[in-house]
Amino acid sequence: MKDSDHKAGAILEAALPVFVRHGFRKTSMADIARAAGISRAALYLSFGSKEELFRAGSERAHAKTMRSVEAALAGDGDVFGRIELAIAAFQRDLIVPFAGSADAAELFDANMTLAKDITLAARARLVALLARALADAQARNAITLDALKASPTDLAGIIVAAMEGIKEAQAAGQNLLEDTQLFLRLLRLALTRSSPGA
Repeated sequence: MKDSDHKAGAILEAALPVFVRHGFRKTSMADIARAAGISRAALYLSFGSKEELFRAGSERAHAKTMRSVEAALAGDGDVFGRIELAIAAFQRDLIVPFAGSADAAELFDANMTLAKDITLAARARLVALLARALADAQARNAITLDALKASPTDLAGIIVAAMEGIKEAQAAGQNLLEDTQLFLRLLRLALTRSSPGA
């Protein structure tokens, strides 16, 4: 890793709690420089603006998260356990850090404004990875999609849409972890009810 990459990574690590504490709008480059233990001038050598820094942070977080998702889906265990680990990684890295902020909605909106392409590409990759895991499980007769009359890609899209809905429900006081686990239990029931030996 180049020294400049390490420095940028350290800045992005320091910036995350600042954004969580103050929200996007109220966070200043001076706040981030202070948290990173560098001067504003040094910060501007790495990132020309708060928007550029936020986008770089989103790109870094999404790339790291998708590596964790891929590892979870490639691991051992049944498809449901692997999907649960993959969803947990996605939520832990991309949702949970912001969800506790009083400015969570603003931060998620800022992300969709500044890094929509990154976010949508990661979601599309998540759908593709989940679809592949479901298709492999279906080919091994570990699950059945017959009763649902859905393809692995259709179901993967619904899983990701449900995760989005569960994230939005947090604002109304719902519990992210509990609601996700409930959804995944429903998924397991739907896909194994008619499976051989179920």
